[in-house]
Amino acid sequence: MSELLPIVRLTLLVGGTATLGALPVAFALAWVLARWRFPGKVLLDGLVHLPLVVPPVVTGWVLLLAFAPAGPIGRVLEAGFGVSVLFRWTGAAIAAGVMALPLMVRAMRLSIEAVDRRLEQAARTLGATRWRAYATVTLPLAAPGIAAALVLGLARAIGEFGATITFVSNVPGETQTLPLAIYAALQRPGGESEVWRLAAVSVALSLVALVVSEALVRRAGRGVHVL
Repeated sequence: MSELLPIVRLTLLVGGTATLGALPVAFALAWVLARWRFPGKVLLDGLVHLPLVVPPVVTGWVLLLAFAPAGPIGRVLEAGFGVSVLFRWTGAAIAAGVMALPLMVRAMRLSIEAVDRRLEQAARTLGATRWRAYATVTLPLAAPGIAAALVLGLARAIGEFGATITFVSNVPGETQTLPLAIYAALQRPGGESEVWRLAAVSVALSLVALVVSEALVRRAGRGVHVL
């Protein structure tokens, strides 16, 4: 059990950081896809959801190319800040965030689209500015869906494996989250009992996240009313 707790803590740290880091990007993309009309919208939608359909190893490989010391992002981080995310938990959080982003965008987009725009128009006719109508009408009605997206993103982030191991490898105490620890235990002779313990914790965390997400989605559906 003492060996399990650090892995669980690291998994929650990576998953939580990934989800919170992806939140503003996911919300901005969800808002654009839900409310804007522009050429190339279908292409943007496809790019957002691409991590869901390509092999996670491909996503990890692209991240490795981007964040390597010679990569476009890695070069900037090294030169400007003297930091690298390779073989670090921050790199694992980036990989998990990228993989969780499409699910978060989808949940938020559906929530924003479910808000009756006539409610916003009614607020505007009563004197509210565009931003006040957004803050007092749109955001509260979409909030349960946003919360559901956070929980769903967390569930995806804590279960991420392929992109993470390709991008930042499997470093105990640094990048070894629950899925990577399960993989490592499977490679060791006599590691079946450890696999069972790790798998049970992983399933429990994911199940709780999915149940909470479903409850929030149902609440979001009941919370939207029309005039």
